[in-house]
Order: sequence, then C-alpha cells, then structure tokens
Amino acid sequence: MNGPPQSPDDGYERLGGQARIPGPRGAADDLDPGHAPRSMPPLPAMPQAPMPLPPLPPLPSTPAELPPVAPPPPSHAVLKSLLGAWALAACSAEETQAVEDHLTECAPCAEEALRLRDAVGLLHPEENLDLKPLLRSRVLEDCLGKRPARIPVPVWASPYDTETARLDALLQDFGDSEWHTPVRLKWFEEERRRSQRTTVAGVIGHLLTVDGLIASALGLDDPLGPDAPKGGPTVRTEHFWGASVNPITRQVRDPWREQGHTLVRTVSFAGRGVAELAVDYGGFALPLGDAFLERAFECWVHAWDIAEAVDYPYEPPSGPHLHGMIDLAARLLPSALAQRRRAGLAAPARGLVAAGAPGRTLHLEIEGAGGGGWDIALDSPGAKPSPERTVAEIALDGIEFCQLAAGHISPEEAAVGQHGDREAIRDVLFAAASLSRL
Repeated sequence: MNGPPQSPDDGYERLGGQARIPGPRGAADDLDPGHAPRSMPPLPAMPQAPMPLPPLPPLPSTPAELPPVAPPPPSHAVLKSLLGAWALAACSAEETQAVEDHLTECAPCAEEALRLRDAVGLLHPEENLDLKPLLRSRVLEDCLGKRPARIPVPVWASPYDTETARLDALLQDFGDSEWHTPVRLKWFEEERRRSQRTTVAGVIGHLLTVDGLIASALGLDDPLGPDAPKGGPTVRTEHFWGASVNPITRQVRDPWREQGHTLVRTVSFAGRGVAELAVDYGGFALPLGDAFLERAFECWVHAWDIAEAVDYPYEPPSGPHLHGMIDLAARLLPSALAQRRRAGLAAPARGLVAAGAPGRTLHLEIEGAGGGGWDIALDSPGAKPSPERTVAEIALDGIEFCQLAAGHISPEEAAVGQHGDREAIRDVLFAAASLSRL
C-alpha cells in the first residue's frame, strides 16, 4: 500500500511552527495529536574535577649563597713553625698534609724535618724484650705447674737469672750521662772499710769480669780474652778498668747481658752433677751452685749501689732467693773465722776438736724475709755445730745481715741483738764483714 505523500521535510515533525528531530519511539516521546508538545528534560551535568595548577616556585628565605672561597695556603713561616709538631706526629690531618706538601717543594725545610725526625727517634727508649722478673716468675710457676719444662733452669741458678734480669731492667732507661754517674763501691778489709770510686759502666764491667770466672770454669770464652790475668775478682777488675784507654761506656751492657744468658743456658743443658764443678776465685774455690748464688748476691748488691747513685728505689730479692744468699754466707762463716784467726785478727780457738765432732757453737737468727736459724761452728770449719754447746746468740734483720756481708755497714754499725760470749759475737760479726770484697 502506498502511504500518504511525503513532505519535503521528510523525517521532521512540525510542532507549533517548529521543527523537531524525532527521537526513539516511546511513551515519553509520543506526541498525541491534539495535545501540547512535551518539553525535553535537561540532561544532568557531569561533574568535572578541577585541573591541578602547577606549584609555584618557593620564595627564597635567605639571599642566594655564594660559592665557598678556598682559604689561602699557609705561609712558609707558618709551615716551618709546624715542623716540630709534625716530627712528633702531633699535627692535625690538614696540617700534616700541608707540611708534607711543602716539604716536597722547600729543600731547607725538608732538611730540617729530617733532623727533627732523627732527634725524635732518640727520645724513644730502647725496647727490652726480657720479661719483668715478677711476671716471668708468675708465668713460669703457672706453666711448670701444668707441665714440667723439658730443660728447666736449675734451682741454684734461678737467683742469678732473676737478679741479672732485674739489674738489666734498671739499666734499660739510662741515657749516656747516667752511665757515667759516679758510684762508690764499698767493702770491708781486715779491720776497716774500703771504697773505690767508679761509674755505672764501671760497675757493669766489674760484674762482667768476675762472672767470667764462671764462664772459664764452664769452658766458655773469658771476657778478658786469652791474656786474662791469673787471680781473683780484684785482680781481674783492676785489669779491665786499666786496659780501657777511654772511659767505659754503655757499650759494656751488651756483652754482660749476653754472657749472663749464656751462663744460664749452659748450666740448664749441662744436666745433673754440674753444680759440683769447682770455680776458682784466686784464693779459694766454690762449687758451681754456690758460685751462682754468690754472683746473684753480688749482682743485687751492686744494683743497689747503682740505684742509690741515681736516686732510684730498688727492691731486695724475693724471700726464697734471699734465703739462699743468706744461707751461703752463713755456711762460709766458719772458714772466714779460721782465715781471720790465721791472720791474727780473731781470738784463738778455745777447744779444737776432731773433724765432725761437736764443738763450740754460735746461733745466728736472721729475721724477716729470707730469714731462718743457723748454727755456726766457732773453733774449726770441720767441727760439727752443736746446740748443746752454744755459747752465744746473735739476732739480725735479713737485709742488715746482707749489708754487713757486703761491707756496706761495719760490725759496730749493725743493729744486733746479742747474748752470750762477747768475744765470739765480735769474731762472727767481723767474719761476716770480711766476706765482702771489691
């Protein structure tokens, strides 16, 4: 069927003289004939987010900073004044860098820096690798308690080993001038005290030459060489002092140390029986074990002399070592008494007895560290001391008895507690003093 004719405005509807675009068919959109046209509802507005604005540059709170300016380098005068602190490593890192940069450019300052660095090296004392005696004793005691040493130092050589180490520790910090400090050696001869003036270096030379008696007995090199004089400590010491054209210096320390270490090492490897080897002292002889004790005593006494000369405190030996030294002196008293009696310096014997028989006795009581009691035969070295035949008693402090035996105090100066035969007491005190010598 044909529909109604199409108007030129096909697809448009005219409503009230206005054209309208047809929309989809629906109840809301239908236009009923004869009714007023419906108005189209407005579309809802779409929410839109505000566009972000670019941030504004911050306002400067302070004026613009200028680039740092490097400080000017230190002047030559300032760097030269820092050379001493640089040599002592007392400069800051910046100062050190500035000085070292300057030394590469300034020859006079470089020479001065080398001289100052050498001088600083002289300020550092020589390092001693020897252990301190007390530390060494503690370490050895702890170690030996866990496992016995394969080659231990003999008991009778231990005091010598310790006393030489203590004296060496005292000498370690001595400068050249201290080695020339005057020292007065003292001993007792016949009925009066004697003395000899020397230096610290001279004392070490004296110890070196007398220790050489033990070295010779062990078949080691004599420090006086093949032309060493025959005789005892006095002859050897005077030969050593007289053979030096120039004053003895600190150079004597090294051979003395080396000889002491060699002596201890040698007897440690020698085995049993070496303690009975005789050491010739010129006018008498001592078994090697007693000779080591005698040298330990002499080392301590002369270390005491040196410490007194430089005004430095010095402690006595440990109790066990001091006891061994006192015991040696007490055992030598009967022979010293007999020698003084032969020289007419002591009262004649009152009752000679056969060797091994009991005779007149003096009881010597030593108090303090290292002390003990000893019975001294008065009339003959071969007599046997007998408590039942004791005619006198003497009591002395241990250190004071050692001073008496070293000739540092006279018998009249010794503070002695005494009881009994006055003549016997006097003879024993003078005999103790006669054990001393140069």
